[in-house]
Amino acid sequence: MSEAVRLEKLTKTYGSGDGTVAALRGVDVSFPAGTFTAVMGPSGSGKSTLLHCAAGLDRPTSGQVFIDGTQVTGLNETRLTELRRKSTGFIFQSFNLLPSLTAEQNVALPLRLAGCRPDRHAVLRALAQAGLEGKGASRPSQLSGGQQQRVAIARALVTRPAVLFADEPTGALDIATGRQLLETLRRLAGPPGAREDLDGPATTIIMVTHDPSVAAYANRVLFLADGAVVGELLDPDADEIAVRITELAVAK
Repeated sequence: MSEAVRLEKLTKTYGSGDGTVAALRGVDVSFPAGTFTAVMGPSGSGKSTLLHCAAGLDRPTSGQVFIDGTQVTGLNETRLTELRRKSTGFIFQSFNLLPSLTAEQNVALPLRLAGCRPDRHAVLRALAQAGLEGKGASRPSQLSGGQQQRVAIARALVTRPAVLFADEPTGALDIATGRQLLETLRRLAGPPGAREDLDGPATTIIMVTHDPSVAAYANRVLFLADGAVVGELLDPDADEIAVRITELAVAK
């Protein structure tokens, strides 16, 4: 199976001298194409830092990041931006919507920025997948916080990125909508038989979460502690994940 993302000897430090903080310590890990990985760990373990470095949103202090076979760490800002637009999507904890645009226009924005004419059918399909049918004409101020999060999710899905990065994507959603989103993510990363209504190749998903029941939707859970990978579980249930994360929290 080919690698969609690979991290080699990745380190990230903040500050200097006695105030230096190591967020990542020599992380070596790969994410095979078409897999759904949840990243978990105690507070301060480096989860979000790993996600941001892997997505090319933050530059590591040392080490290398490869996305879809391209070494990201050596690219200038222009080429890095082009790669992100072409190959990746990101669901942020904050919505980052443009208030003057409708939901449909916000979702279409990545296509316009990439120089493409937005396919309205694809935009409306992404909104529907995020549970926002009939809300395309609404502006962010007319939507609830959960609905705004779903617009951000649709915006990440519309380009059908090779790799989708998600940072606590269900944090602002009610249980039913969160479950719908997670089912969609699992289908995006699944085999062709699980994606009857989704065209194109499977998407690789890397998701940070603190919730074992959310992580259980992934087919792999990666555990971090003190900036290092300390283990993984394959196809675990929520109880197995909860036990492991509790052990890490106690050890800390």
